Amino acid sequence: MFRYQVLIEYVGTNFRGWQVQTKGKTIQGLIQDRISKLLKEKIILLGAGRLDKGVHALEQSAHFECKKKIFNLNKFHKSLNYFLNKEMITIIKIKKKNKDFHARFSAKMRIYKYIIINRLGGPVIDKNRVWHVTNKLDFKMMKKASKKLVGVNDFSTFRASSCRAKSPIKTMKSVKIKSKNDKIEIEFRSQSFLQQQVRSMVGCLKYVGEKKWTLKKFIFVMNSKKRILCAPPAPPEGLYLTRVIY
Repeated sequence: MFRYQVLIEYVGTNFRGWQVQTKGKTIQGLIQDRISKLLKEKIILLGAGRLDKGVHALEQSAHFECKKKIFNLNKFHKSLNYFLNKEMITIIKIKKKNKDFHARFSAKMRIYKYIIINRLGGPVIDKNRVWHVTNKLDFKMMKKASKKLVGVNDFSTFRASSCRAKSPIKTMKSVKIKSKNDKIEIEFRSQSFLQQQVRSMVGCLKYVGEKKWTLKKFIFVMNSKKRILCAPPAPPEGLYLTRVIY
């Protein structure tokens, strides 16, 4: 068997998420179907993360195994993108890997980015690619609150009820937040995340920015480990998987 890694960029708006489901179009399903047809064998594509419906990727990582070696990777790459590009998906790179590589379990760091457009007028160019927030956000307070997320913490507050992770304890390596004009970008780095963790954290940071919560309330909610106290999660359209580091 031969193993290959694929790096994928896509717009998640018209998909039911990454993972194959019984109904609806998914990224994983579409790509592995195309690879299977090109290689004339059944292929299973395994991704580094299960992105929700509407979430985008700048560089999702996945791998697959096949019986025959792909001798002309450039031709295979072009053929794959010929079918995928019209679906707002592109394969950035295809790399030959050894048997020890696993897109999910070999990952040392996952980087997510969340984008907020903070102004009265709705986005046109970035429609379905950002979270449009009309209430003026206090960027400095959001930055202070974001620092409280860094380190080893029990993130139960930010965990979806359907999350299957064995433990809610995660190590957040960094949270960087920057603002330019009307755009706020928040970057999260961790080896792994709980289901809906990023969107839930952003939802809570928005509450701080709107001054619905004080910094003290944000810390209290975070430490409570109670999902019921969490602010509504930010919508999926502002979330991007930026990169997976191995």
